[in-house]
Amino acid sequence: MAKFSKSNVPQFSVDVYQNEFLPEGGREVNAIVTVTSTGGGAVAAPQFYAAGRGADAAVALMVDCSGSMDYPPTKMRNARDATAAAIDTLRDGVHFAVIGGTHVAKEVFPGGGRLAVADAQTRDQAKQALRKLSAGGGTAIGTWLRLADRLLSAADVSIRHGILLTDGRNEHESPDDLKAALDACAGRFTCDARGVGTDWEVKEVTGIASAMLGSADIVADPAGLAADFTRMMETAMGKEVADVSLRLWTPLGAEIKFVKQVAPTVEELTDRRVEVGPRAGDYPTGSWGDESRDYHVCVQVPNAELGQEMLAGRVSLVIPGADGGVQNLAQGLVRAVWTDDMTASTSINPQVAHYTGQAELAQVIQQGLDARKAGDADGATAKLGRAVQLAAASGNADTAKLLSKVVDVVDAAEGTVRLKAKVAEADEMTLETRSTKTVRVKK
Repeated sequence: MAKFSKSNVPQFSVDVYQNEFLPEGGREVNAIVTVTSTGGGAVAAPQFYAAGRGADAAVALMVDCSGSMDYPPTKMRNARDATAAAIDTLRDGVHFAVIGGTHVAKEVFPGGGRLAVADAQTRDQAKQALRKLSAGGGTAIGTWLRLADRLLSAADVSIRHGILLTDGRNEHESPDDLKAALDACAGRFTCDARGVGTDWEVKEVTGIASAMLGSADIVADPAGLAADFTRMMETAMGKEVADVSLRLWTPLGAEIKFVKQVAPTVEELTDRRVEVGPRAGDYPTGSWGDESRDYHVCVQVPNAELGQEMLAGRVSLVIPGADGGVQNLAQGLVRAVWTDDMTASTSINPQVAHYTGQAELAQVIQQGLDARKAGDADGATAKLGRAVQLAAASGNADTAKLLSKVVDVVDAAEGTVRLKAKVAEADEMTLETRSTKTVRVKK
């Protein structure tokens, strides 16, 4: 775990958006918590500099080398070129390794169970090693992740990150084996996952990214890999602090209904809670650079009399401290006030309403696509129609555009759609993969 002193972490702020007023008998408190991190590089000591500013990072690149990567042959070439582009994006001093993934995991560079340190020479050597990559064998992604974990854990750094590329289904290990690998690696490094082409399983790739607190996406055309890998590595190089947790304290008698990230993507965190003391628990958020994320917290509080008010929750951002404790980076308060003013107690906070809609949007897209695959045309039409309606109402233009490739939109405002008779597999997979992407609420 990374340890920081007060002077060398980015500045975090927490803003809470909610309607704190509850009617008589009301018990459910909803709040949107916006967490913003702005670079601490100006005040950071050099030994704690971010991946973007120095050597406090390690990256493992996991490249699918299974037999299917040879169909078409350009796919393997594009994967090699993309990995080379990512290596070129590494900052000097960052530790790195390249792993070739089949039904076993193989060290491609530097080998010997170690990591290389990025400079002009090692970048060139790594790109020479990439030329020897060839396709052949099966797919067992859990073995790739476990090797990445072993290599990354050897580096005395705070930011540990993986980039994983696959073009097929995880056919050479059981789902339980993959889950065991994800359970073993979660919290030890973050990992972005990409599916190239259209022969991979969306839920597999998004599940890997979700478990590892990284991003998932489709690169339908292998020619787009280099640009995507470069963007991913630039983002990884911008991370400045790891092991950030959202700590939620609630009063006696309160029950947490859910905690989820709602921007930039919907990510369920409720079941990831780690108890840290009386009525307090930590929810992992991974690594941060200069960025902002939104979280939806829903707490059921004990009943109270009209006119009473209480602290319904305290939300803090914490990282491991140098003394073995934790360092509190920022905090915000969630309140509950009971009132007989119906106007006050029935108005829904705009942020809460917006993100409730975005979470429903992600859910109905998944349900609609599942229904379509199962041959339930009526169910698919209803769910995807609702998705079109929600995307239009919230201004989520990117998702609306993806939906329009799967359904013909008759009336977006009413959610009236017709399923397209023929849908390109890449369009359907893109919609499914990106279904959890949200738009920020208009302030």
